[in-house]
Amino acid sequence: MHKPRPKRPRLIAALALALAVLAAGGASWWWLSRGNNAAKWITAKASRGDIEDTTTALGTLQPLEYVDVGTQVSGQLRRIFVQVGDQVTQGQPLAEIDPTVYGSKVEAGQANLQNLQAQLTEKQAQAALAEELFGRQQRMLAANATSQEAFQNAQTTLKAAKAQVAQLQAQIVQVQSTLKGDQANLGYTKIYAPMTGTVVSQAARQGQTLVASQQAPTIVRIADLSTMSVWTQVSEADVGKLKLGQPVYFTTLGNPERKRTSTLRQILPTPEVLNNVVLYDALFDVPNPQGDLGIQMSAQVFFVHASAENAILVPVSALNQTQGKGKGAGKRDKGQGGDTVLVMQDGVPQPRAVTVGVRNRVQAQVVSGLEEGEEVVVGQRLAEAGKAPPSQGQRGAVPPPPR
Repeated sequence: MHKPRPKRPRLIAALALALAVLAAGGASWWWLSRGNNAAKWITAKASRGDIEDTTTALGTLQPLEYVDVGTQVSGQLRRIFVQVGDQVTQGQPLAEIDPTVYGSKVEAGQANLQNLQAQLTEKQAQAALAEELFGRQQRMLAANATSQEAFQNAQTTLKAAKAQVAQLQAQIVQVQSTLKGDQANLGYTKIYAPMTGTVVSQAARQGQTLVASQQAPTIVRIADLSTMSVWTQVSEADVGKLKLGQPVYFTTLGNPERKRTSTLRQILPTPEVLNNVVLYDALFDVPNPQGDLGIQMSAQVFFVHASAENAILVPVSALNQTQGKGKGAGKRDKGQGGDTVLVMQDGVPQPRAVTVGVRNRVQAQVVSGLEEGEEVVVGQRLAEAGKAPPSQGQRGAVPPPPR
């Protein structure tokens, strides 16, 4: 009987196919496991750019130099020579108070002064005569040619004449002082510009009666608009970060694309409390040659603490990430000095020490330890596969009725 020959080529082919399937399955498992491992991490690439660490605040623009021009005397405002928006120079006439009352006081004082000066001339002549008579009586008494009584009378007359002269001289000084004040008040009826600038407001109107007995009424305000001052209110939580002379810039609502730079000039020591919030005024100045900055304009202010240009930047959440799972994953490692990042290499995050420079709430500058384009971990996704499916007893169970 003839025996069948074994089918060895078919067996070899089947074994080869099985090995190929196993190899393909192993490779697929390796790639899938690698892909799943990389998919657990949220990453970002290190890029180049500019970074600033700033404190932001709101401010308003005011003229650096201004003066409220008022009147030191009471009376009717007879004329106003300027109006709001006019450019004035120092010494230019602005307004005039009715000078009638003050002019009459000056005239009366001058007449009184002339009267006293005439009386003084008369008394001085009488005193000179009394002095001559007293000298004659003195010589006659020495020659026993007059009586002691006549000598004493001449002496008394001389003293009285000199006293009258001194009295009139004192009255003249008093009248001159009063006259000087009246002349000054008469001069105050004409009001001149104390500085060069722009008339920005007018509080009084022509024909209005001004009373300056307790407080000098304001007629106009003159401001120098060539330099503006930005009054910025900074909260007590941020004012400690500010230093005099540090860089600052701002933008306005009307021109948000234009950035104007300056330096911090002053921090006022007395705060303002608004709705239980303590705010300090920080001041800095900015040139206004074109006059496009107006009074009371709003400003978005940025106080610059540190800055860097063309720096390697990563999200601040990339700093001090951990590889562990669970509660501590993704948080800062405060137990080690310096900063670290997790850099993706072949789909696996590897820790690397870095030196960090400027940082703010969003980004951080990496001074060394990282190259542009490298991928860093910024967070970790929730493991969907780790969520347990409902058990057999729970699957399809009817919920209890509401109580």
